[in-house]
Amino acid sequence: MYAGGRPNRLARWLNDVSAWQYRHGILTLGGRGVTLEVRGRASGRAVEFPLVLVRLGGQRYVVSMLGAEAQWVRNLRADEGRAVLRAPHPEPVRLVEVPVEQRAPILRRYLDLAPGARPHVSVDRRAPLAEFEKIAADYPVLRVESA
Repeated sequence: MYAGGRPNRLARWLNDVSAWQYRHGILTLGGRGVTLEVRGRASGRAVEFPLVLVRLGGQRYVVSMLGAEAQWVRNLRADEGRAVLRAPHPEPVRLVEVPVEQRAPILRRYLDLAPGARPHVSVDRRAPLAEFEKIAADYPVLRVESA
């Protein structure tokens, strides 16, 4: 559903439905389902999409299951990490990239929480942490900080 790192028509529709549900506090997966809003780097308009929020060690994180070339990651980088997290209430946030050497445990927890991401990540969710360390550079992990 994400050939070339972009959602096809079905994935866009499913993302829209999930984003609407999360934004309205419906079926939020126990607080894991959130909607992230970023500004398009070319259009300047707000773009919303659903993500899974990872809580670990007292911090909140989001992960790009499609890697660094995902459009939302590129938009976020162009806007210096500024975004709005809706869980379900809007919260202006800044997303800060986690250093590669710190990503492995977050990626493992992410795969536990986000079954839809598992086909996009090349490591099994039950793999040893060392396997996650090998792929950590391929998947941006961003810490959520209040703006």
